[in-house]
Formats: sequence, C-alpha cells, structure tokens
Amino acid sequence: MAGRFLTLADVEEMLSISTRQAYALVRSGELPAIQVGGRGVWRVEASELEAYIERQYAKTRERIASGDV
Repeated sequence: MAGRFLTLADVEEMLSISTRQAYALVRSGELPAIQVGGRGVWRVEASELEAYIERQYAKTRERIASGDV
C-alpha cells in the first residue's frame, strides 16, 4: 500500500475477491469509498480498508466466541 488511496482492483487483489464483491462492499457502505474525476472512478482510502479488515476480524472473533461457526 504505497499511496493513500487504492483502486477497487487493488482492493480485489488484497482481499482475493471478485469485482462484483468489491462493488457490493462499496455500494452497501460497508467499505467506505469516494468517487473521483470526471468518470467517477472509485477509490478506497488505505486506512478504510485496514479498518474494514479489523471489523471483519472482530466479527469473526464474536462468532467464534458465541459458538456460531
């Protein structure tokens, strides 16, 4: 993660998810992103991606602790 902002392609690669899944995360608001430029290209701030990953770890820990795995 060299820069402040990542493309959705970067997010897809880092999370090993499809393009469709990346767009779904952004559209749902689960992964905050902004649109920039005249073409409205999506960008995700690196810190937001890290926060999303931490939230997913926390949810997983909660599920494991409740025995709902």
